[in-house]
Amino acid sequence: MDPRKEFIKQLRRYEKGSISRRHFLGVTGLGTAMAVMAAEVPGLLPRKAWAAGSIGDKVSLATWPNYHDPKDFEAFTAQTGAAVEVSVFGSNEEMLAKLQAGGTGWDVFVPTNYTVSTHASLGLIEPLDLKKIPNYDIAANDARLIKEGTVNGTVYGAAKDWGTTGFAVNTAKVKENPTSWKQFWDLTQGAYSGRVTVHDYQLTTIGNALKYYGYSFNSNDEKELADAEKLLMAAKPNLFAITSDYQPAFRNGDAWLGICWTGDGKQLHRDIPEITYVLGKEGGEVWTDFYAVPKSAPNREGGYALINFLLDPAINATEVKFHGQPSTDSRTNKLLPEELLKDPIMYPAAELLAPLEFGSAATFTNPARAELMARFKAA
Repeated sequence: MDPRKEFIKQLRRYEKGSISRRHFLGVTGLGTAMAVMAAEVPGLLPRKAWAAGSIGDKVSLATWPNYHDPKDFEAFTAQTGAAVEVSVFGSNEEMLAKLQAGGTGWDVFVPTNYTVSTHASLGLIEPLDLKKIPNYDIAANDARLIKEGTVNGTVYGAAKDWGTTGFAVNTAKVKENPTSWKQFWDLTQGAYSGRVTVHDYQLTTIGNALKYYGYSFNSNDEKELADAEKLLMAAKPNLFAITSDYQPAFRNGDAWLGICWTGDGKQLHRDIPEITYVLGKEGGEVWTDFYAVPKSAPNREGGYALINFLLDPAINATEVKFHGQPSTDSRTNKLLPEELLKDPIMYPAAELLAPLEFGSAATFTNPARAELMARFKAA
């Protein structure tokens, strides 16, 4: 199969809206896109000899849906000659399983705060060589938000951004103005059956089912997990989808209510103002994502080069404007427009942030929760 023809075919399908952005990226990869453009338009992506010699012609990144501005990858390629190949995932469990299986080919990936210690203890990621990431100034970052990137005094993760987990509501369709997780799950089983999405991710889906009862988002208590399972099983027939890439369903009108991360909430509200983002008043999750380098990285130098590029405050500011997740870096925040810094989706009120919990490693690795999620998905 001619990769150029296949890329153009998939691009046309994406432009017509017949496939999602995630499918487009998964099938073609931005690396393929860059390669096609470089081949079709010689000189479009200038190569610097020093960069091409040191980091090769491809850097592989594993990340989350809707999480980067493609123009920044194009700028990286123009500067270094290395195309960025993107793999998109919907859960940290999926990323961990891929790394444990070996042979991912990833040079960089984006784990969430509570997973960093697990990756480090399993020997799957390397301590960061901070000399290769001069743009990561630990002192310029919010210490509370980045602390879990360091394990036993060693830095394994460079903070990318932070955010919360709430739910998106299409107010043109949903008239009840829900403000709690209890309302979310009750509406799922009632008036909006068939119009609701939940994450394909045990931590958030189980965690926010636990909040229905007022339990901790991180609970591993046997009885409390059994209560959460009853709720999830009751909700399952009423769901439109179990997916972590839910923007397409909201954009085409199939989904009206769904568990949602900050950036997706911001992007959806920006493009479709009637879609709002709600933090359940019972609490839920606050999180930080990090850039990390797998020990198995085939192009370690390229991975470090990409991290350093994306953490340049000016580049990081363009990323924030695109994906809508707040930055942990004070230098980046100084470059952002005032309306973003005051945006209630990105920076919720203190009383909404107060009850939120950071996920824990024990929650992430609990086999009982993994088995519960498997039963829920199979039901």
